[in-house]
Amino acid sequence: MRIELRFFASVRESLGIANETVDVPDTVVNVGDMRAWLSMRGGAWAETLAEGRVLRMACNHVMTNAAQRITDGCEIAFFPPVTGG
Repeated sequence: MRIELRFFASVRESLGIANETVDVPDTVVNVGDMRAWLSMRGGAWAETLAEGRVLRMACNHVMTNAAQRITDGCEIAFFPPVTGG
């Protein structure tokens, strides 16, 4: 399955990449699996996408949670929580 990834704000800065297309294994079936799979790259990936770290996620431009199932060609975005003032 091929997935489009987008990284925003401090997530983009930490990873040093804004977007990427990846082919994922069959074991990656939802947004949470994607996050865990990317974390296995280690280094900044493991730190930035760590399970305990608060991140917002979207699938095909819709805010979602880790349980959201993914399909071939979908776009997943990761970004920090937004605060106002």
